Amino acid sequence: MMKLDVAEGVFPLGESRTFSFVIAPESLDLGDDTGHLRGEICVDGTVMNTGSSMRVAGTVRTCRSFVCDRCLAEGEREITLDFSEDYAKTPGETDEAAVCDGETIILDDLVRDTLLVAEPLRELCKSDCKGLCPICGQNLNEGSCSCDTFVPDPRLAALESLLKND
Repeated sequence: MMKLDVAEGVFPLGESRTFSFVIAPESLDLGDDTGHLRGEICVDGTVMNTGSSMRVAGTVRTCRSFVCDRCLAEGEREITLDFSEDYAKTPGETDEAAVCDGETIILDDLVRDTLLVAEPLRELCKSDCKGLCPICGQNLNEGSCSCDTFVPDPRLAALESLLKND
């Protein structure tokens, strides 16, 4: 559990403190995405007492494994994500701020949500990935195949039939 001590007696107005945590992906309850994260999750940032709220900002760093959506090659990518959240000291102070109990702020939900929101809809091994041959399944990034991949325009099919009649 990533817990910040923000008790008013030890954290005066305007003061800013840094924090750093290293946690295992299993401790964040990421569901099916836990298996995609490799190694530890590093969380670094600052917490600042702004008077009406506690502002938490920082970065999450981890390594994520994936399977390319075009060529099905496996890969790993380091990801660095920024986060920022205001925690209101009293409920109802602001509409957008989460509420802290005045003593501690638990960052587990914030880090989990940051990782889940940044999950890509599609992952490619490289931006110009050529994918697989639709006929034989050859990975076209490794080399070309001898398959005939010509697909005629269906609007010209009637003209093609005239050529076959000759």
